[in-house]
Amino acid sequence: MKKILVMLASVMAGSGAAMAASAINSDAEPRTLIVTEGSTQSEVVLGAGETAQFCPDGCFVTMPNGDREALTGAETIEIQNGRARFR
Repeated sequence: MKKILVMLASVMAGSGAAMAASAINSDAEPRTLIVTEGSTQSEVVLGAGETAQFCPDGCFVTMPNGDREALTGAETIEIQNGRARFR
């Protein structure tokens, strides 16, 4: 029984990370996303070529060009030439 509970916990923990939104910075310079989850606002700074996962439970994201989008946590954002594109 203990093995089953440990396995279930690890599957549930892994599924949360799989459902997080991700952002890829394809630009040659750092880009910053402003992420608002509930009442908490934070910055996600992506260096050139970096990828980050965030927002597992949904959030609002302000893109480098000022656009704001609501995310569910399953999106992939690619930043290219300072603009965000969803894949």
